[in-house]
Amino acid sequence: MRITSIETLRLEEFSNVLWVLIHTDEGVTGLGETFFGSKAVEAFIHETAALKLIGEDPFRIEYLNRELLTYVGFSGQGAEERGRSAIDIALWDLFGKAMGQPVYQLLGGLCRDKVRTYNTCAGYRYVRSRPTWGTDDWGLEKSEGPYEDLDAFLNRADELAHSLLEQGITGMKIWPFDTAAEKTKGYDISSADLNAALVPFEKIRKAVGDKIDIHVELHSLWRMPGILKVVKALEPFDPYWIEDPIRMDGFDDLRALSEKTKAPICASETLGTIRDFRSLMEAQCAHIVMPDVGWCGGITETRKIAAIAEAYQRPVAPHDCQGPVVLAASVHMSLALPNVLVQESVRAFYDGWYGELVDTVPRPVEGFFHPPEGPGLGLNLLPDLWKRDDATQRITSA
Repeated sequence: MRITSIETLRLEEFSNVLWVLIHTDEGVTGLGETFFGSKAVEAFIHETAALKLIGEDPFRIEYLNRELLTYVGFSGQGAEERGRSAIDIALWDLFGKAMGQPVYQLLGGLCRDKVRTYNTCAGYRYVRSRPTWGTDDWGLEKSEGPYEDLDAFLNRADELAHSLLEQGITGMKIWPFDTAAEKTKGYDISSADLNAALVPFEKIRKAVGDKIDIHVELHSLWRMPGILKVVKALEPFDPYWIEDPIRMDGFDDLRALSEKTKAPICASETLGTIRDFRSLMEAQCAHIVMPDVGWCGGITETRKIAAIAEAYQRPVAPHDCQGPVVLAASVHMSLALPNVLVQESVRAFYDGWYGELVDTVPRPVEGFFHPPEGPGLGLNLLPDLWKRDDATQRITSA
């Protein structure tokens, strides 16, 4: 079997999502995905990556993953790394389809028969059509269904907690500090803003007590001494973790911060490749490791990151706030890797726009993801996507 062409597809309605399809001379096709800056990633895939892939044996996944570590863009999460991630996911999907086996089986089989999920409390349009990033474009302008969870955590966090528990979901991620961080560039927070940001936590604990875990997302927006005020104020609410409190470019600073709070530090979706995560582990500054399979080098790289974390007795909690293909890949790994703690998901996504894109949507049942059915990742893009007026398809072949 040989790779004959590399295809990409993107839709203006979902402007940050990019799908990659790897075609072979035996008619087997693998599907991958990444997120953010889709046009830049598309250019890398067709101008650079495709030239290294066409004519190769698609089963040489480790070899091809290494070949795509280019002279520029071999670390971090630039367009090159996101493109490599999408390609790697597609190669594993292709491998599974060719073998007639699910990806989790190819990774060594199930380490567990189900994995717990928590709900990242985003709304339907949180990453749907979002060219810029900030608290002014959270997608709150209109409701598309019952799970406008971003608006809910800001205004009705108690009701939201009850709603999640009714579905068997026992963890929720919220980020009410972001607007305060933007006012001061993260260096400080006023007493009024601090108290306002704490209201959702007060509502949750008053409504459901400790029946639900509260994951605190800080989006790397904070600096000293502002973050010290935030983590101290959060302690009475017993957060499950504090995620990305500062930028992940100063591990000494992160270690100093971790010594100032009782809450576990989770890091980081913003890191890419095993080298970045090795440095994180060596610095002993994070308690929970959070790689994103669509950003850090794909399934091949993520399993190595998990192995490094295991050597440091750290659990892994795969990040996911992208499209349905990355969620599927994450679920396969969360079921197969030995040190996975919990899997992120967004109910407004899997009960919303994911169904507009793929034939099988990964969904939790009573708060748990179960092994997906079918070979490979177990899902395919809907054929009508190519017919849409906002579709851009590119193919590079021999």
